[in-house]
Amino acid sequence: MELFRYGPPGAERPAVRHDGREHDLTPLTPDLDGAFFAADGIERVAAALAAGELPEADTAGQRIGSPIARPAAVVCIGMNYAAHAAESGAAPPEYPVVFLKHPGCVVGPDDEVILPPGSVKTDWEVELAVVMKRTPRYLSDPAEALDYVAGYALSNDVSERRFQLEVSGGQWSKGKCAETFNPLGPVLRPAAEIRPDRLRLRSWVNGEPRQDSSTADMVFSVPELIVHLSHHMLLLPGDVINTGTPEGVALSGRFPYLKAGDVVSMEIDGLGRQEQKVVDYQP
Repeated sequence: MELFRYGPPGAERPAVRHDGREHDLTPLTPDLDGAFFAADGIERVAAALAAGELPEADTAGQRIGSPIARPAAVVCIGMNYAAHAAESGAAPPEYPVVFLKHPGCVVGPDDEVILPPGSVKTDWEVELAVVMKRTPRYLSDPAEALDYVAGYALSNDVSERRFQLEVSGGQWSKGKCAETFNPLGPVLRPAAEIRPDRLRLRSWVNGEPRQDSSTADMVFSVPELIVHLSHHMLLLPGDVINTGTPEGVALSGRFPYLKAGDVVSMEIDGLGRQEQKVVDYQP
């Protein structure tokens, strides 16, 4: 079962793809958001599909939006793959490195990525995104952490490294929050259908391979991240956790940074593929 949203920016409609057919979800919910996930929305969709209660949807030729409406928070984990930490010149962290992206940078999976004025080091980062179903509070057992997850999606944590590291004042958010800097989707797969610890992640720039790794290389697993975050912030239904990127980014020095005209593609097993054209900002 794949949940997704389609239509123009700001006017997306919720839908589900199941057994090769697409169905309209507006009889169940106006959108795929925190209220939907908290109210057992995914379970209600499954029941409605089984009962044949959902009308078919025609999404041919439509833009695909982010699979969730704007989250309250996008929480990101830095240097969470051992090989990526090494290519960044750092040892794997003792504790999760946590920073935030502004929710306004979340866009559809195939929307353009806009280079902000002054950008000279914009980078790609394929990541597994976790979407929360309910709020975890001060968890201690990783075995219970996945009960709080609604599902998973493919995320590109676009980063401007000069803003992030050279003019940041010690915080990363300046390089992470520009408009369009978090393509998400194309789909959300329910947590019960995805095993988050053995997923292959890949990225390409202009068709040339960049990243090819597995979530098995994570320093902190998805359950461990949820336990840790539950002690430091209030995660709300519909919030997104970007769980870190593997080796193969431009920051490594092995590849050039992005420029206008480049095309970034990425995919994760079971979560689909996304592709963005990079463009300069136009006032």
